[in-house]
Amino acid sequence: MIVLDSSVIIEYIDLDGEFHGNAKLIFENLNQGKLHGLIPHPVLAETCYVAERVYAEFDPKNAGKRSKQLVKWLFSHPHLQIVADTINLAILVGELKSKFKLALTDCYVLAVSKIHDAKAIFKKREKEMQNVINIIEKDFKIIFLEDF
Repeated sequence: MIVLDSSVIIEYIDLDGEFHGNAKLIFENLNQGKLHGLIPHPVLAETCYVAERVYAEFDPKNAGKRSKQLVKWLFSHPHLQIVADTINLAILVGELKSKFKLALTDCYVLAVSKIHDAKAIFKKREKEMQNVINIIEKDFKIIFLEDF
């Protein structure tokens, strides 16, 4: 089981993305039922507005419509589950945010991966992760598209 960060989803829709091929491979496996994925609810929301910016680069007239279609597709995907907040998730996300000072959605991805014993998948190691990357890689099952 995997937990997707919005960066992976965006890399999948960005045909010119540096790691598009890696993201495409993940989605091919999800589409075939070879993988089961989780997406924290805030990550789904983040995906909506970031996807609109990506789509606007080549289809500005339909960018909003396409981003909403993407989110609806992810939401209804048979091998993806949208993870809603629970009190345990909210507390763990808050603890991770306080401890690591990462983006809130990154904390959601890590927390969901911990709760569900799944691999967290990110596009790459962001600048804000650099100071705590050794701890994160030790404490969480984490994969970066840039590594494969």
